[in-house]
Amino acid sequence: MKKAFTMAEILLSLTIIGVVAAITLPSLTGNINERTWNTQRKALYARFSQAISLMPALNGYGTYIEGNDSTSAVDTAAETFVTAGLSKVMKINNICDSEHIQDCGITSQYIDMAGSKHDYALTLKTWNPTFLPERMNNISIDTKAAAFETANGESILVYYNPRCIPNNNITNVYSQTFTQSFMCANFIYDLNGNKGPNTVGKDIGTITALYATSPNVVAPMPSSPTSYRQTDFAAAQKFCNTNDNNSRLTNLDELTALFYNMNLFNIIETNYWSSTVESSTLAWRLEVGHGARRIKERTDWAYVRCIQR
Repeated sequence: MKKAFTMAEILLSLTIIGVVAAITLPSLTGNINERTWNTQRKALYARFSQAISLMPALNGYGTYIEGNDSTSAVDTAAETFVTAGLSKVMKINNICDSEHIQDCGITSQYIDMAGSKHDYALTLKTWNPTFLPERMNNISIDTKAAAFETANGESILVYYNPRCIPNNNITNVYSQTFTQSFMCANFIYDLNGNKGPNTVGKDIGTITALYATSPNVVAPMPSSPTSYRQTDFAAAQKFCNTNDNNSRLTNLDELTALFYNMNLFNIIETNYWSSTVESSTLAWRLEVGHGARRIKERTDWAYVRCIQR
């Protein structure tokens, strides 16, 4: 007697296969997307680092008009930085002013790391309100953003400070310096333009170029959407190293870049430890409320934010 499956058994088997596929396929697709985005991020960072290193200086592009009480950058400063500077050392297909950023693939809204939707700010000061004259050598810089598309298909929004300065070292434990003047260019990238998901930590991230000469290019990506509680320096380092094998504590420039992009990364206005040390008893932290770097005793307390290795 020949044995065979009944129609009911075949339908049941197909139903089970369909249910399993429906459960596992989104996870599998998500993992593939994550790996793709990680690879794209690293490649984009490498191209930016190489391009920025070829520029003789990052400041001075565009013009500005000085007034009695403030200095306002002309609207084309960021656009000029891209057209006259960055495009000479990097392949760029399309450049857009602040009123036409969507023509370069920048969406009107992004989803931050905490899951909330926001409109993109179109000037430096509306992106980060702490860019104030008293923290930038008494100069008010509020350049309009610009956007461009790379030859590889990424859409980039750029905020630019034409008066950025070189790094200054601090040796006095009681001194402080504001970080706003160190930022030359801050790039918000979208790896696939307006295709989505337009979410920070997935297709959206940041690259920041600090210091007018001998620039440092950083692209920190937090390993979680929230900050860890206040703790001393030793516990801060230990937390990032043991909480996740793929995370670490930010160095000072990486922490500074997170501060510039506090809206994307859900950075709260408090003090954060960096991994940068001054001595066996002193370490650097950043005070997000006003953007100051300070050297503090390692026994002091501050919040912790870990980033992906």
